[in-house]
Amino acid sequence: MSAAKAKGLFITGTDTGVGKSLVGAALAKVLRERGVNVGVMKPAESGVDDPEKLGPDGQLLKWAADSKLSDDQICPYRLLAPLSPSVAASQEKKRIDYNRLLQQANEIIDNHDFTIIEGAGGLMVPLSGGFLMADFAAFLKLPLLVVCRPGLGTINHTLLTLFAARNMDLPIAGYMINNMPEEQKQSTAEKTAAHTLATLTTDELLAVLHQVDGDDKQKVEQLAEQITNLRTMPLLKSCLPDVF
Repeated sequence: MSAAKAKGLFITGTDTGVGKSLVGAALAKVLRERGVNVGVMKPAESGVDDPEKLGPDGQLLKWAADSKLSDDQICPYRLLAPLSPSVAASQEKKRIDYNRLLQQANEIIDNHDFTIIEGAGGLMVPLSGGFLMADFAAFLKLPLLVVCRPGLGTINHTLLTLFAARNMDLPIAGYMINNMPEEQKQSTAEKTAAHTLATLTTDELLAVLHQVDGDDKQKVEQLAEQITNLRTMPLLKSCLPDVF
């Protein structure tokens, strides 16, 4: 199966810390519980405590997908400093091999029913040399799922991310608003975010995911339940009609 025809998603965020790891892991869990052989990958993770082991994002993806892939396949580059991968690697005198990442990603895609690849930060984060995370997504040709915040600033960040994706000819699956507070606790920005974004872009709002509590695994389980019950499941149904 070629990368162009592969079934999967490339998950990016409008910023760091928007919850794309939790959303990616929740999607992997939903698929795995339906018997799908799910591949997962995070090309680089910064801010890890021990580069000899998977960082928290990589661990979460591996657990959610019940993946048999090695740690080095799931996340080839684990970096100490909480910086963009290229800057963190430079500080540690490491070289991120971009071609190796592409080859490894395509091997994972070819050997799984559905593959979830999670970027680091947003699309414009430098990955290696002059290559951005968006360049990595472009070469893989997986549909892009954008995870965004619900609060103040999200209109600008989300529209800029979608605009950049379209201008780089990235296929866009849609966007999800994550971490929405309970209705009585929502600010005006949070209450109006979904409607405003829907009126300003032709890309599809796939879900508004509500705030969840607990440790990361508990959060993933709650998000997986929300995703399962959403009317937006056609995103996965269209890719895996025999499963849903």
